[in-house]
Amino acid sequence: MDGRIFGLDIQLGFDVIFQAIAVFIMFGLLSYLLFEPVRKLLENRKNKIAGELDQAAADQKAAAKLKAEYEEKLKNIEKEADAILAASRKKALKRQEEIVADAKEEAARILANADHEIELQKAKVKDQMKQEIIQTAVMMAGKIISDKITAQEQNTLVDETLQEMGDKTWLQE
Repeated sequence: MDGRIFGLDIQLGFDVIFQAIAVFIMFGLLSYLLFEPVRKLLENRKNKIAGELDQAAADQKAAAKLKAEYEEKLKNIEKEADAILAASRKKALKRQEEIVADAKEEAARILANADHEIELQKAKVKDQMKQEIIQTAVMMAGKIISDKITAQEQNTLVDETLQEMGDKTWLQE
């Protein structure tokens, strides 16, 4: 050894150059065999992710469209529900008015029947009073006549009265 830490000789130079060429060849060969498939794999993955992002964006747009449609349908349903409630209220008010009108008609009919019944009762009471007045007058007249006239005169008076009345009754007004 000549005092150097490592010796640079021609053999070492050839070995280094040979090793460098081998490394570059190995790098080129591995690049062709490994880097190209990895690059294709990464490119495919990149394209797949881009496609999935595009699909996700399209799905999001479709979901937004569906959401808008459902919100519109919900508004329409709410409008229909309000319309149904309004129609029900209107129908209920109409029915209420019909019931009130029927009740008023029934009350008027009851009042008319009551007025008619009152008139009938008044007429009946008047007839009863006439009958009682007539009976009282007949009794009084009978008493007065029996005191003043004889049975012969009484029969003559009854016959004359019956002839004057003819077909009419003395109870008619």
